[in-house]
Amino acid sequence: MIGVKRLGHVTLTTPDLQRQLDYYQAIIGLSVIDRTRDRAVLATKLGVETLVLERGDTADLSAIALQIAPGADLSDVGRELTSRNIAFEVRSDVTPGIAKAIVFRDVYGTPLEIFSDYTFAKAEKQVSGIMPIKLGHVARFVEDARAGAEFYTGLLGFRISDWRTTVSVFMRCGPDHHTVNVFEGQKPGFAHIAFEMKDFSELQRACDVLASNDLKLDWGPSRHNIGHNIACYHKNWDGLRIEVYTEMDQMKDEALGYFEPRPWHEDMPQRPKVWPAETSRNYWGLWGS
Repeated sequence: MIGVKRLGHVTLTTPDLQRQLDYYQAIIGLSVIDRTRDRAVLATKLGVETLVLERGDTADLSAIALQIAPGADLSDVGRELTSRNIAFEVRSDVTPGIAKAIVFRDVYGTPLEIFSDYTFAKAEKQVSGIMPIKLGHVARFVEDARAGAEFYTGLLGFRISDWRTTVSVFMRCGPDHHTVNVFEGQKPGFAHIAFEMKDFSELQRACDVLASNDLKLDWGPSRHNIGHNIACYHKNWDGLRIEVYTEMDQMKDEALGYFEPRPWHEDMPQRPKVWPAETSRNYWGLWGS
């Protein structure tokens, strides 16, 4: 099994690279750390790479980078993939922070870039935009949620945090409630990416930044039931949905098997479970479209 530890970055294609660079720098508050004519790498102000933008015909998700334990031998990953008859390739200089990665496709055909060692970008003190702490998770619409659950848990070492009936699954590779989640019921493809804010006051400031730039919220601020994060959503200038959130459930100790106790939990303790179909998407707050 390949033991993934965290989400590194995602790669998005865009028909208008400069416009999206303007959005992610001025609105989201990321920094460009590498740039060519058709590609740019962006990091948080804290030096954590979060996003690669590549010129393309449509706006879409094109790759997900996942980190395993620092110092781990990527040759072991290759042997694991070979034993499962999964084709892969080795790539160098994926980003300034990732010198080497093994790349293969997940069950949905999305390229996964598995890396072990990472070099932080230089921290930047300039204040601009929302300035999230990190890229927290990536979500997709799929035809078969169970296939994704089996792939990510069986090969990559993810754990199931929650199901909503059998049509959506939330999976974690660290303490956060979910790093990857998939939903059935819409045309397969990109659902959203989510950036974590430090706390609720920073989330409120993020909403003001969006409003001052005429980016209307299409959902939230609301507290979700599943995961219990406070979240708000908007569409970026490519029409892709972006979430900013805080206070997501965390499982600090896998052996204990429950999420850190919170006053809004439905169950005490709150353990991973299958939520019924009638579960509201919001514990409180404004509904999404």
